[in-house]
Amino acid sequence: MEKTPKPEASKDKGRYRMLALIKGQTLAKEKDADISEDELPTWPYLVRKEFLAAIICMIILIVWSVMLDAPLEELSDSTMTPNPAKAPWYFLGLQEMLVYFDPWIAGVVFPMLIVVGLMAIPYIDINPKGNGYYTFRERKFAMLTFCFGFHVLWILLIIVGVFMRGPGWLWFWPWQEWDTHRIAAEINYDLTSFVGVSSKSFLGFILGGAVVMGYYCLGMTVPHRFMKGRKCAALEKLGFIRYTMVAFLFLSMMALPIKVFFRFVFHIKYIWVTPWFNI
Repeated sequence: MEKTPKPEASKDKGRYRMLALIKGQTLAKEKDADISEDELPTWPYLVRKEFLAAIICMIILIVWSVMLDAPLEELSDSTMTPNPAKAPWYFLGLQEMLVYFDPWIAGVVFPMLIVVGLMAIPYIDINPKGNGYYTFRERKFAMLTFCFGFHVLWILLIIVGVFMRGPGWLWFWPWQEWDTHRIAAEINYDLTSFVGVSSKSFLGFILGGAVVMGYYCLGMTVPHRFMKGRKCAALEKLGFIRYTMVAFLFLSMMALPIKVFFRFVFHIKYIWVTPWFNI
């Protein structure tokens, strides 16, 4: 009996043939129901705008570097301290905060809160909108808070430290000439001094602590009651723990411009004086 030879394995193994075309959208092009139909893809519209913005910034930096000399000084001399002694420009925001706060707050607490706040954003952000596309209308609170914290409380302080602070870390307008012999007669007060109580006394300690604690307590409870009375959906989604974190970080951020305002207008140096720290 003759055996039938088995067919050899096809040399075209791994090749496929297209049998038909099916009309319809692919999975890669499906959109969420929340995304409107009038949206534009990132390429080329967004990339083109970002590229133009990068070119404009580069032109500004080139013109600035050509027109203005670099702030290079003489060789360092260990026997002479420069006046003013400024940190690198990216640390001038922290150095400017030293005018309004103790070093441990301006150099330790605030930078730590900035890092912790940035790390907490993915965990306290409950708004699912804005992922993969830019929107302001759907994320007003997040966008305004970030822009205020970055541009006003960081970039503006750097600008003040670079252009407004002169010898003795005194305030000089850009059109004023730096006078190394200038003396500013300024008397600062503690908050409790306005009611005739010494800030270093026990009563001053209690009053200062009550003001600081009351600021955080009222800043958390009043918006919470207001949002709860209006049955705000964002409050229900946040929950108690995340709401407390958001409120604490927001109040800590707003404490900086409030303290700057009190310092410039009322010449208040400290709000709460303790044997261990001053606020």
